[in-house]
Amino acid sequence: MTATYGTAQEATEHGTGDTTETTDAAVRGYTADKDAYLKRLSRIEGQVRGVARMVEEDKYCIDVLTQVAAINKALHAVSLGLLEEHISHCVVGAAQESEASGDATVVQEKVQEASAAIGRLLR
Repeated sequence: MTATYGTAQEATEHGTGDTTETTDAAVRGYTADKDAYLKRLSRIEGQVRGVARMVEEDKYCIDVLTQVAAINKALHAVSLGLLEEHISHCVVGAAQESEASGDATVVQEKVQEASAAIGRLLR
C-alpha cells in the first residue's frame, strides 16, 4: 500500500518527512549503494560527536568552525549523491512509465519533487 503526499508539509502533517510513504519493500535509487551511504553517514555522525566534544572542552572557535565546515561538505556530498541516484533511478523510471502509459503527470511529479529537493539543498 502506498500513500503519496504532494508536499513535504502534507507528509509532515501525516507523520512522515517523506513525500511518499510505503509499506511495501521498495527499491530506492540509492539501494545499490546503501551500505556506502550508511558508512558515510556514520562517519559524519562521528564528526558531529567530535564537534560537540570540542565545544564541551572549550576548543578554539575557529577549530570548531573548521570541523563544522567539514561536516557540511560531507553532508553536501551525500545529498548530491542521493539526488543523482534519485534522478537516474526515480525520475528516469517515471519517464519510462510515462512513455509506456501515455500519462505525462507521472514524470512531471518526479521532476517537481527533484526540483523541490534541489531548492531545499540550495537554501
